[in-house]
Amino acid sequence: MAPITLEQVRAILDGTLAKAKELGIGPIAVCVLDAGGHMAGFLREDGAPFIRFEIAHGKAWAVAARGAGGQRLAEQAQRNPVLVQSLQSVTDHYIPVQGGVLVRNADGAIAGAVGATGATSELDETCAIAGIEAAGLTAEG
Repeated sequence: MAPITLEQVRAILDGTLAKAKELGIGPIAVCVLDAGGHMAGFLREDGAPFIRFEIAHGKAWAVAARGAGGQRLAEQAQRNPVLVQSLQSVTDHYIPVQGGVLVRNADGAIAGAVGATGATSELDETCAIAGIEAAGLTAEG
């Protein structure tokens, strides 16, 4: 399993912001974590509220911790809100919604996670996926 590299992190950050600009949304923020949930990179566009860090980090952390994309976690949360409440009670950064995307390497192993925020959850996810693909990695939303 190859860990996510700094070059890939930079490509994800830049690719995510580029997609947001292409779609005319923003200002957005994007957070990249490694497979262990550790911070690898973060960017917040000018004018984005400071809380965007916590939101982007929470989206990325949730998918990294659970090994599933934000769309799947959101569906699980609707079916089992007690699980979400329990997870949120033991951590202050669990946000199970779209916009959190797993990053898989060429072997299919989890290499990290991305969280994007600044638009609708669906558009956040679109931007994160574009960033991951710009880095030559596979996205699992």
